[in-house]
Amino acid sequence: MKVSVICATLLVEKSPQSLPLGAACIASAVRHDARTENICRTELLSVSAEDEDFTASSDKSLFLAEKIIRAGGTAERLIVCLSVYVWNREILERTAAILREKNAVCIAGGPEVTADPHSFRNFDYLVCGEGEASVPGIIAQIIGGGKPEKIIPAGSSCRTDSLHSPYLDGTLNPSDFGGVLWELARGCPFRCSYCYESKGEKAVRLFPRERIEKELDFFAEKKIPQVFVLDPTYNADRKRALEMLELIAAKTPETFYYFEARAEFIDRQIARAFTKFPCAVQFGLQSADEEVLRRVHRPWNKKQFVKNIRILNEEGVIFGFDLIYGLPGESLRGFKESLDFALSLYPNNLEIFCLSVLPGTDLYDRADGLGLTFDRNPPYHVRRTDVLSADDLNAAGKIAEACTLFYNDGRAVPWFLSLCRAAGIKPSLFFMKFSEYMKAHGIRRESCRSHREAETVQHDFVRALLKESRREKFLPLADDLISFYGALSRSADGGAPEKVRLHYPPEYLESPYASDFDFFVKNVRQRVSTVKV
Repeated sequence: MKVSVICATLLVEKSPQSLPLGAACIASAVRHDARTENICRTELLSVSAEDEDFTASSDKSLFLAEKIIRAGGTAERLIVCLSVYVWNREILERTAAILREKNAVCIAGGPEVTADPHSFRNFDYLVCGEGEASVPGIIAQIIGGGKPEKIIPAGSSCRTDSLHSPYLDGTLNPSDFGGVLWELARGCPFRCSYCYESKGEKAVRLFPRERIEKELDFFAEKKIPQVFVLDPTYNADRKRALEMLELIAAKTPETFYYFEARAEFIDRQIARAFTKFPCAVQFGLQSADEEVLRRVHRPWNKKQFVKNIRILNEEGVIFGFDLIYGLPGESLRGFKESLDFALSLYPNNLEIFCLSVLPGTDLYDRADGLGLTFDRNPPYHVRRTDVLSADDLNAAGKIAEACTLFYNDGRAVPWFLSLCRAAGIKPSLFFMKFSEYMKAHGIRRESCRSHREAETVQHDFVRALLKESRREKFLPLADDLISFYGALSRSADGGAPEKVRLHYPPEYLESPYASDFDFFVKNVRQRVSTVKV
């Protein structure tokens, strides 16, 4: 009997960050397992929510089901393994119902299934935990006429030395996504309440160095432009972190890497190692209130955090922070204070998220006791807390959108804090005013599709802000800084040199003098010129 196994998922977008790694790992496991390698044809299938044919379809679940059926070809038996996440759960549930009507067998896995398998209705089998070990066995039983248990509980974690790389065996083609998601380890030593890892095993399981070296050689051969390292705490093991950084620098010196790390574990040697190849490091600050972080079981040493971030700045490491609004115990005022603290350390970006109370996490179990009211359907966003009203939550969301457009998309880090000081306001108030400006002028982040468009909005708002505060004398300098660093940023991205009309000599704009607007305008003469950046 001809059997097709389709490992499928729906992606948010087609990018290195949204690559079907989970489904690919299952496909690799099925292909290499002695119980299944010779009795079925296994394929990986992913669809992006941004694909034109998907967005144009009137029934997206039917579209997915039909695509999966076509991938199954002429097989007499179709088994479908679906990777389910917060963003695709509802569509994949309906897709599974359609597939079962066509006599396909549907197996679901992923964090949503692991969190609450009993909440699913449209799948034949539900796999909790890591599926590489259990899915091949389920498939072999089905093909052999057996009937596995509907819910497969999470067993012991897979040994990393027994897992096959979906990159090395050809299951995943990185060129289809512009880069890769890369696992160096599984597990996290921390138990942050809002994370799926909050109930997982505390041990960190490392992938063998031999596999890592082979994957790096593969990345070098394929000239992979960017790699997102999935380890939730890359530098949990300092010695291992340094070894891997040295290996990466030696084998793929031109590839850009993204890491997630703990700032409290940074030291001068690790910071310097991050400068040996192009990379950026993201730190999960989440809040600057130690009591708020204590409630979600995230230990934090503010003094050590600040000290180590200064080391990163001194060494020239590109880094960013994550913040969450809606955490238990944090008011709107507290969120704004966290934002002000984060930006005072000059991050390259500040990613701000609304709290999701994910099923299967410690936070979900304690939500009532912590005063959290949240959506019971994906993406499980908090709606209010005991200290944060629905209106306050909405205000925090608008500040987050304003920050993302002006600071992140607008690449404002070189001059933003200097501008705030010149305007006499804190960053949080700056973004509140910018949010009001966006509303008044019908500006949405989605409407600014390029950095140049974001820069135009920056110019217009800053002029309005400085005029409102009667600080028009700073306008020429503010305009110059926005234009000069904007052009410099685009050029660094590989764009062509640009001509920029400036009021001040560019060598002074790049100097420390420009950090003090008042001193600058009093001591530097205007000299209008057009320069090539």
